[in-house]
Order: sequence, then structure tokens, then C-alpha cells
Amino acid sequence: MTSTPTDALLQKILDETKVIAAVGVSTNPVRPSYFVTRYLNMRGYRVIPINPASAGQTLFGETILASIEDIPKDTPVDMLDIFRRPAFVPALVDTAIEHLGDRLKTVWMQVGVEHAEAARQATDAGLQVIQNRCPKIEYQRLYGELRRAGINTGIISSKL
Repeated sequence: MTSTPTDALLQKILDETKVIAAVGVSTNPVRPSYFVTRYLNMRGYRVIPINPASAGQTLFGETILASIEDIPKDTPVDMLDIFRRPAFVPALVDTAIEHLGDRLKTVWMQVGVEHAEAARQATDAGLQVIQNRCPKIEYQRLYGELRRAGINTGIISSKL
């Protein structure tokens, strides 16, 4: 069973994150991974795209890498954003813990992606874990962008 993260935790993660390694990003603009990472990039996050099928291409000013291991050791990475099926999550978490070490603070699994054992492993390694959520949606909800579209976010604010 997954615990529900508080709005305060989600906002803390989004505020403190500067660099996101996004595994499973597509270069196809109609794929959710494309428009989510594009949005995050437009909001000032550095997004490092990872997809072996597109390695070497450029996306949002970054060269697409084949794997987490291809991230240079001197590159800070605050969040691992996973756009892969749950079956792939344990290996990705293992690799991230091993390769990124103390640079990594959060493992974020996209909507529809949950893996209890991998989440436990990441938590045991001292990482924050968010499952079955989208950072784009949470950003829009927490920072008022959804309210402008008339969606009740459950957050009361005097800002428009």
C-alpha cells in the first residue's frame, strides 16, 4: 500500500528540485513523457532525457542519454522521474542508487507506475518516493495553474 504524500511534501520536492533525470522520455510530441518533460523544462527545471532508442538525439537542449549510467558523475541530479512500466522500476532504482548516490534525493514514478519493493528500497536508501503521480500535474495544482482553468484544486489562495 502506498501512502499519500502531503501537499507540503510535494511542494518541498518541487521547490528543491533543479535537475530531473527522466527515464523513458519520448521524442514524439504526443506522448505524455514528451509534454510532461517539456513543461518541466519550460518551468526552469533541467531535464536530462534518458531513452536508449533515441540516444544521441537532442531534446529540450539536452542530449538524450542511453541510460542512467551515462549521466556524468559531476552532474547533479535531484529527481529520477520514471516513465516506464512497473516491471522496469526495480532495476532503474538499483541503478540510480548505485550510480547517482548522494546526488539523488527523489524517485518519482509517473501516473500508473507503482512498485512497493522498489519504493521500499529507495526509502531505505534515504530517498523520497512519490508513486502514481505526475510532477507536471502536481506543479500546476500546487502553483495555481489549474485554478485558472476552472479546476477545483482543493487549495485556497487569494492569488489568481
